[in-house]
Amino acid sequence: MSVSAIPTVVSSSVRTVAQIRDDLKQSRETAIAAYRERGNADRLLHDLRRATDEALRALLRLHPLPRHAALTAVGGYGRGELYPYSDVDLLILLSQAPTQQEESLLGELVASLWDLGIEPGYSVRTIDQCLEEARADITVETSLLETRYIAGRRSLVKQFDKTMFAQLDARAFFRAKLAEMRQRHVRFQETPYALEPNCKESPGGLRDLQVIRWMARAAGFGSSWAQIARSGVLTNQEARDLRRAELAFKRLRIELHLLTNRREDRLLFDLQHSLAQAYRIQPKTTRRASEILMQRYYWAARLVTQLNTVLVESLQAELFPVGRDKAVALDTYFYNLQGRLDIDDDQVFNKQPELLLKAFLIVQQHPEITGMSPRTLRAIWHARWRVDARFRQNPVNKQAFLSILQQPQGIVHALRRMTMLNILPRYLPVFRRVVGQMQHDLFHVYTVDQHTLQVVRNLRRFTMPEHAQEYPLCSKLIANLDRHWLLYVAALFHDIAKGRGGDHSELGAVDVRKFAREHGLAEEDTDLVVFLVRNHLLMSQVAQKQDLSNPAVIDTFARKIGSSRRLTALYLLTVADIRGTSPKVWNAWKGKLLEDLFYLARAALGGQPETTNTVLQQRIAEATRLTRLSGLLDESRENFWRTLDVAYFLRHDAPDIAWHTRNLHFRISPAEPVVKVRPVIGGEGMQIMVYTNDQSDLFARICTYLGRRKLDVQDARIHTTRHGYALDSFVVLPTSGETDLRSLSTLIEHELPDYLLGREVKALKTRSGMTHRPSRLSRAFPVDPIVELRPDEGGQHWRLAIVATDRPGLLAEVANVFVEFNVSIETAKVMTLGERVEDVFIISSEQLTQPRIQRQFERAIFNTLCVEQSHVA
Repeated sequence: MSVSAIPTVVSSSVRTVAQIRDDLKQSRETAIAAYRERGNADRLLHDLRRATDEALRALLRLHPLPRHAALTAVGGYGRGELYPYSDVDLLILLSQAPTQQEESLLGELVASLWDLGIEPGYSVRTIDQCLEEARADITVETSLLETRYIAGRRSLVKQFDKTMFAQLDARAFFRAKLAEMRQRHVRFQETPYALEPNCKESPGGLRDLQVIRWMARAAGFGSSWAQIARSGVLTNQEARDLRRAELAFKRLRIELHLLTNRREDRLLFDLQHSLAQAYRIQPKTTRRASEILMQRYYWAARLVTQLNTVLVESLQAELFPVGRDKAVALDTYFYNLQGRLDIDDDQVFNKQPELLLKAFLIVQQHPEITGMSPRTLRAIWHARWRVDARFRQNPVNKQAFLSILQQPQGIVHALRRMTMLNILPRYLPVFRRVVGQMQHDLFHVYTVDQHTLQVVRNLRRFTMPEHAQEYPLCSKLIANLDRHWLLYVAALFHDIAKGRGGDHSELGAVDVRKFAREHGLAEEDTDLVVFLVRNHLLMSQVAQKQDLSNPAVIDTFARKIGSSRRLTALYLLTVADIRGTSPKVWNAWKGKLLEDLFYLARAALGGQPETTNTVLQQRIAEATRLTRLSGLLDESRENFWRTLDVAYFLRHDAPDIAWHTRNLHFRISPAEPVVKVRPVIGGEGMQIMVYTNDQSDLFARICTYLGRRKLDVQDARIHTTRHGYALDSFVVLPTSGETDLRSLSTLIEHELPDYLLGREVKALKTRSGMTHRPSRLSRAFPVDPIVELRPDEGGQHWRLAIVATDRPGLLAEVANVFVEFNVSIETAKVMTLGERVEDVFIISSEQLTQPRIQRQFERAIFNTLCVEQSHVA
């Protein structure tokens, strides 16, 4: 085409770019106002698309296309959907390569798009170039399949559409989109239950719905849900379900855009409360409005995930058919069709509902079967309503459910598949109430149902030889625990009553007792699962909040447990539970505390509880043996030990006593602080010993230093010798997994003494003003600070328990309050659960006997914790 063919004169009636921009803005505002009034998501997307189309056509009167070109919409805009702040994806299609002058004029056209206030994603290509790009990139090919004509040479667009579909290989396209979808799911941790899901890209979101339509369209089954249903790939009910889910996600994405005034597809913590208000959701006594909103989101995402699984399998069966002649009968009703469980009657589950649970059991019992055929999946999905009260009362079904839990393999897969197909929530109605229920407590990162299945998965791994190296003690214990499948029952019910109000442990115990009786469990087994559900938090609370060196603590705990079988079962459930809470919550130090408590309680259950004298004698004897092995003379050891009292030997175990003694026996009264560091917790953390003249602010200063070195205190033991020296021991973990502990240990040994003496430590000086921006989770769901102060059972000390949102320097700030009130710290248990801290201090102070001082001290601690709330706000 010649340059002269491009019109250069613009009619006086043509609007200016500014006028077009103002008209577009007005049309958008009108469309959004109409949406606010009627709430019709499809109408808004259509109106925004139409307004943009009109603006583009008006712009082309100012900047015309070459006559051999066409302007088209691609991607979501090509599909006819334009969200309030989405990009406008455009393709300028050419029948031939542009001349240099045409390129210049096209550049002016593209530049003018920005002047309209449009954020364009654009490309300029010939048909051959489009085909080449499509062959190289499945994302480009998908986008081009949704090309829509806007202006210019219409015949060129028709030619392009015809050429694109002529070269399309439906099978290759299916494989590519399936691989792309799986990669995307992996990127989002393969779960629709993320804390801050992306309503477009996360599993169970809009993109999954679009993938189904793209696959179906490429295979010639239609582009709308109604067309796909008419082709036989979808049932009419499935099409209606998918349409409802699609509308729900469209509205959610629109609300996110309008709420943030930007392109935002993530349900961020900051936005969840405002979204709940936009949906006019009212909070309940035990649940936030945002939690109700998120549960509704998870229900919708689960529905899409369920149908996505069924439909992908159905499309695959249509594109890659397998002859029924290859099916191998497993029994009267089920077949193995190339590794998939198949049926020959679509109504088999409606005719015989008891086969619903048997289907999952059959898969477990046949390792050669890796999944279910589309026909089986669809039949189970449509027969899920048959799992009703009558079904649950059928002894055959009760036995089948217990058999699923008792199988040597496939338990987790079976429960997850049963949940996905809505069989488990219908079989256990109490479980259905926690499906998709979020726990906004700063350390749970899964919904209650997903956390529950994660706990079952962790217990199951204890039984698998290939995972024995992960937790050897757990693997050993579960191998010797008779009827260990009862742990799966306890796991299913341990959080079943979350969100109801009241003590979920007690309410769950009632539910599991009912389950056990209805399923005919022996009285002994019923008592065990009830005990486990009622006390599933007990072991972690004792291990992480109480002094395990105190024989009375161990004796009290052992008495509550009552038997070695209960202790073993509770230990296994506790480890699995904490590990199933969040990857950030579990660490080796918590594992060691639980293991120590397990061994101490088992010894107490094996005979007479150890008295203080017995513990003292055993520790001194073992510490003596260890110091002799290192070549230390008895006289040197005894000289140092004479500075220590009974409390020291009761609060420290023999290896710690020996370590202290080896390093301090030759410098009992040093002029400068002595700091020693050694690796602990399997090399993941460090134990830091500080020995120096006692001073009132010592604990606070040490905590400040450790905070600036980005070390989290897990445990602190404070002791003052007879001659006035502080012998303090801290177990710490680095906040970064990439920290070189060996180099850091040497640094601390040289740097901390200088810091305690008030000498300048340059490396720390730059950190002194560090600030911390709370995470979105802690800002949106801050922990209400709790301060509990009460005398201990002995009456000599006070137990201070605090709960708050974690932040750098919090422990040091609390310690400074101790200094202000002249409070001495005997020991500290520091527990961090995600972004929530639960710390316990055993303290002493004569002033605390005065009620007025008590109240002032508690208020000062509370105000210190509330500083975090100002950060959060």
